[in-house]
Amino acid sequence: MGNWVVNYWFSVLFLATWLGLNVFLFVHAFLSYEKADKYFYTREILGFCRHALRKQLDHNLAFHKLVAYMICLHTAIHIIAHLFNFEHYSRSRWATDGSLASILSTLSQQERDEDSWINPIQSPNMTVEYVTFTSIAGVTGVIITIALVLIVTSAMEFIRRSYFEVFWYTHHIFIIYFIGLGIHGIGGIVRGQTEESLNESHPHRCAEFLEQWDDHDSHCKHPRFEGLPAESWKWILAPGILYIFERILRFYRSKQKVVITKVVMHPSKVLELQMSKHGFIMEVGQYIFVNCPSISYLEWHPFTLTSAPEEDFFSIHIRAVGDWTENLIRAFEQQHSPIPRIEVDGPFGTVSEDVFQYEVAVLVGAGIGVTPFASILKSIWYKFRHADHNLKTQTIYFFWICRETGAFAWFSDLLASLEHEMEELGKVDFLNYRLFLTGWDTNIAGHAALNFDKATDILTGLKQKTSFGRPMWDNEFSTIANAHPKSVVGVFLCGPQTLAKSLSKRCHQYSSLDPRKVQFYFNKEDF
Repeated sequence: MGNWVVNYWFSVLFLATWLGLNVFLFVHAFLSYEKADKYFYTREILGFCRHALRKQLDHNLAFHKLVAYMICLHTAIHIIAHLFNFEHYSRSRWATDGSLASILSTLSQQERDEDSWINPIQSPNMTVEYVTFTSIAGVTGVIITIALVLIVTSAMEFIRRSYFEVFWYTHHIFIIYFIGLGIHGIGGIVRGQTEESLNESHPHRCAEFLEQWDDHDSHCKHPRFEGLPAESWKWILAPGILYIFERILRFYRSKQKVVITKVVMHPSKVLELQMSKHGFIMEVGQYIFVNCPSISYLEWHPFTLTSAPEEDFFSIHIRAVGDWTENLIRAFEQQHSPIPRIEVDGPFGTVSEDVFQYEVAVLVGAGIGVTPFASILKSIWYKFRHADHNLKTQTIYFFWICRETGAFAWFSDLLASLEHEMEELGKVDFLNYRLFLTGWDTNIAGHAALNFDKATDILTGLKQKTSFGRPMWDNEFSTIANAHPKSVVGVFLCGPQTLAKSLSKRCHQYSSLDPRKVQFYFNKEDF
């Protein structure tokens, strides 16, 4: 529990504040409808229940999803509530029992004043569908509901992974959604009694004398009503301003000139771009958004920086995993065409920036997920070369899990350099790395077995032999815990969610109950 609090206290505080603000606004609006005298007659028709209960950020993606779930949940509640409301409106309009609700529903016929009506179904022949598609609230409600359905369904992982462009463009329907949300309440479907009418004919005094409303000598007159002013803009104004400001800032940064200094094609269809940009300052493990106007003006894709802050350029490695990345790689492969123009926004921080805050760091990369750790390992190489005494980290355990041997090629040179550097400095135990190949056949395994006695691995050329299969995490964590019984260990992952769950579980399992002994803290990259 202590580990969880240390890792997530700021996220929890921020989330609690956000939820608290939402609860406050909801309760304030609910009590206004429930208690205010001007909604007395509205409650009479809709039948409000008088005995009901009165009801960082590194994890920005998780927070974004939580907000989306909350929007979907409350949209469903809102729609269901309106269905019940219109059932009450329709029933009251058809009623002939002389009840207060039935008389209130006929006010639009008895009075020509446009402020007299309270029931939007103003005649027996008027249907709910007619009210829905002829009112501002109804039309905008249908539009923003359709927009929300499209946004949510296109954000499913299958769509994001296989048809990213569909997800990207559909997700930007949120602009229509929030515009519709801002004007949704202008029509004033839910109406309350005007202040002037309250002073003239207060419901506490006149509701029981409804038969006298037509008498000119009566002190109780027909009540007058007005629509509630639109309230939703209060919820979206501040986020909208922040979003517009952020987009302007990102647009300005993205238009700064980017110079591509080197292009390298690695095995397994991995493209390396080395770039420079005026005023670009980065830290290890950060990422940037990249746009290629010749492919798409609107699509921006995140890529982890693989260069170190000590280098005079910044680089990314791009693997072909979809239409956009395939088109980008194809554009750079064309020999007789000019190099495509690239726009860059960032860098942005991630949890990997904290790697040097731990005495012991465990880095786990799956496939191209090794990219943030390339930056970290390069930076360590530079720190050792320049004898950086401020380096707190004493030991690094690096695990790289790949499906194919070609993926090791572009990263093996860096590991070889680190091996050599550590040997020269007498710090062989500083970097402990393991490479795991999950996609292999008997030919590869047999070839490796025959050459196992060689000084270097036949697949990577490194001294550390490649393992076949997946890591046995219980053994790995147990070994690390025994080797560092009183250390704080940071576990960093860039990989799939299933692996994240496994590592998170073992961080809790192998952390000592004694805070003075070994503690594992789990951190995951999210895009």
